[in-house]
Amino acid sequence: MAAMQYAIVPADTLPAADLHRAFSGAFSDYLIGAFELPLDQFPVFLGRQAVDLALSRAAVRDGAVIAFAFVAQRDDVSAWRLATMGALPAARGSGAAPALMDDFIARARAAGRELAELECFAQNERAIRLYRGRGFTEISPLYGYQGEVPAGGGAGEAVDAGDAWQWLDAVARERGDLPLQVTPASLKALPVHLQARRLGSAQLVFSVNAQGITTINSLVDTDPAQRDAESLVRSLPGQKVAVPQLQRPDVGGEALERIGFERLALYQVMMRLPL
Repeated sequence: MAAMQYAIVPADTLPAADLHRAFSGAFSDYLIGAFELPLDQFPVFLGRQAVDLALSRAAVRDGAVIAFAFVAQRDDVSAWRLATMGALPAARGSGAAPALMDDFIARARAAGRELAELECFAQNERAIRLYRGRGFTEISPLYGYQGEVPAGGGAGEAVDAGDAWQWLDAVARERGDLPLQVTPASLKALPVHLQARRLGSAQLVFSVNAQGITTINSLVDTDPAQRDAESLVRSLPGQKVAVPQLQRPDVGGEALERIGFERLALYQVMMRLPL
């Protein structure tokens, strides 16, 4: 491919519609299917990813966005997170995505961050090669699950949102290795009614949709045995449950598997680069 000229500019200097158009084009052939997101839901997506558009960058050619790197700054860890990166199909191979990645790493280092981090589907070989080539290494798989809670009951006490966020933020800061999307910085942006329950060393944050399907938005157990996490999930008897591909096996995933939940074939990996 002939060299493609472009400029890298702060994302907050561009119209939201232009960023959304590029986002839609970049994910039109996504690994897990086209990501169709209406323009009016774009701010919700950015909030869920804790994106800071002032820290984010876009590659622009002839006035059009051809690639982008949305960035989130973590307050619980000294890290910048590459929340989402993509390029239009016609711009792939142009060097825009690697340039945005190098820019992201350099700015995170200049800002005094200790880490750069991201999540990527393990089956996305092109992206994994790019990240590994920059020195990122996998620190944990992030699995998704589906299943139905068997009869037999469990235990757990309902806690209010403020209490739930305080507990989860403290654990996130102490561990330093939870995916951002299972922490308060991301959970607070979800446009759903969240409920929380706690038992001993574990906390469960979940939502129930109109069809009665429960989504586990955050399951964290600080005890490696994960018995309290298992009991919390069993306290939702008879409910169909979905768990996004954000669950670390060592803080709750093993409990889900003991219950009998099916692990989804597609999964993510959490990757980090010391700066």
